[in-house]
Amino acid sequence: MTRPTSTDPNDYEILIRRRGEAEYASYCPQLARMVRGTEHVEVEDAMKAIVLQYIAEIGNGSIDSSKPS
Repeated sequence: MTRPTSTDPNDYEILIRRRGEAEYASYCPQLARMVRGTEHVEVEDAMKAIVLQYIAEIGNGSIDSSKPS
């Protein structure tokens, strides 16, 4: 799998799942990353921050998108 090269945050899906009363997880399939927490907003905001950090790293050349993840 090659790493995504898009700098548009809207190209990255954020999927959120609730399990039980106070367990949430967000997942970004394009980055194959998951975050767990106790609130919907908590995991959503954390994943948005991960996506934005990834995009920033693409912009400054910290990530080689030609290498598999």
